[in-house]
Amino acid sequence: MQTNKNAILLILLMVILQGCDGESGLADLEEYMAEVDARPKGRIAPLPALEQYTLFAYSAASLRSPFEPPVVIKAVARTAGDPKVKPDFDRVKHYLEQFNIGELKMVGTLAQGPIMYALVSDTEGGVHKVRVGDYMGTNYGKIVGVVDTEIELLEIVSDGLGGWIQRRRTMTMGSAEV
Repeated sequence: MQTNKNAILLILLMVILQGCDGESGLADLEEYMAEVDARPKGRIAPLPALEQYTLFAYSAASLRSPFEPPVVIKAVARTAGDPKVKPDFDRVKHYLEQFNIGELKMVGTLAQGPIMYALVSDTEGGVHKVRVGDYMGTNYGKIVGVVDTEIELLEIVSDGLGGWIQRRRTMTMGSAEV
């Protein structure tokens, strides 16, 4: 049994050594390689001269982005505020009153029975459910109406003369506008 294994191993070794023979028909390949080496070498064109880079100063960085809608400012006649109008400073503030109204965004509505809620997202990624009577924004904005696509607020702002005035503001789906 051992001699059969040795014989098979010897035959296998002879077959492998036969493949390593130097006369294995590579003469045509060696001839082709010699022909390619004998060809004239190509010339690589030099790199083009680099032009001096001129700096560009972007001067419109402080202007409004063209991708944001323009802000329409309506002129308001300067009159003294109504002495009866003033914010309730003793009232406990709602969570959304810490955000500027421009930072809040209406993202949807929700109806539960007869009550219509608006869904408002803040700058921290939270979504809040608000309804008529709730407050939001830094100008004491009280929600006076909620419909499918907008929230109507009544804000109390300083008149600049020591008094207060009320102004209506509408927040539409996706943005806030005056």
